[in-house]
Amino acid sequence: MGLLSRTAIVISLAGAAAGGWWWISRPPLVETEAVSRGPAVEAVYATGTVEPVVWARIGPVVKGRLVWLGAQEGDRVERGEVLARLDDTVARAQVQEAEARAAFLREEAGRLRALASREIVARAALDRAESEARAAEAIVEAARRRLDDYVLRSPIAGVVLRRDGEIGEVVDTTTTVFWVGEARPLRVTAEVDEEDIPRVTPGLKALLKADAFPGRTLDGTVADITPKGDPRLKVYRVRIALPDDTPLMVGMTVEANIILQADPQALLVPTSALRDGTLFVVDGATVRRVPVELGVRGPLRTAVKSGVEEGQRVVRDPPAKLADGARIRLPSGAAAR
Repeated sequence: MGLLSRTAIVISLAGAAAGGWWWISRPPLVETEAVSRGPAVEAVYATGTVEPVVWARIGPVVKGRLVWLGAQEGDRVERGEVLARLDDTVARAQVQEAEARAAFLREEAGRLRALASREIVARAALDRAESEARAAEAIVEAARRRLDDYVLRSPIAGVVLRRDGEIGEVVDTTTTVFWVGEARPLRVTAEVDEEDIPRVTPGLKALLKADAFPGRTLDGTVADITPKGDPRLKVYRVRIALPDDTPLMVGMTVEANIILQADPQALLVPTSALRDGTLFVVDGATVRRVPVELGVRGPLRTAVKSGVEEGQRVVRDPPAKLADGARIRLPSGAAAR
């Protein structure tokens, strides 16, 4: 009886060991996904502001108080037209003072000239008086020119797009009082990271989004790139031309995706399925490790140019120890090819 009991125990332990070995060597359970076709787009992201192609900011050369405004928003103005005037009372008084001094010195020079002709005064005194008179005239001319600093003129012909200033307000040299330009054509001035700028070239298409038009994608085209970047911000300025019928308005902010390459019918696989440029393709109950040529890579899907075909199933998140030819298990009801 004791012998039989020991025999039963040995058989039972052997069976348990065999069951544990079977469990350890069981093929891994994996999820798969079919290779599909769809659009693949590689783009460079940027943010920018809508502005006219032709425009100018107009502000004062000197600090002063606005006493007259001659243009309203929406008015068309010509080049050189006066848009506003600053209080120039003090400047005009300085002109009058300079003119009075110049007049006195002219008269003094004239008096000495008459005396010098009769050799009553030395020639050196006359020369000194004439020099002082000429200097005074130059001061008068400079003071008169400074009066023009109190006048704001438009440097270009165009429409007053915006006016920031009211009569009685004191404006400084850093203040922009008028924006003058043409409402069309428009462009987007965007900033592109220096790491991406080598791939951006004029003529590339840009897809634009603005908060003012939710759910709508607008078109643009890269027009030019500023040759010098900003070394502090590490960005380059890119101009994106807009069509004449764009609904965007001056001053709007936009997000731009500059299209580097696009394939409307690319072969797509889960990005998580890639392992060092290879995919595990399901072949019945096993997998084959297949090298692939990659295209546009995205966070969820990646385009492949060769190595797999549409409809083939690949392991979505291959385990670290999965090898070529290894057996796998699929979730209940999952299809395999």
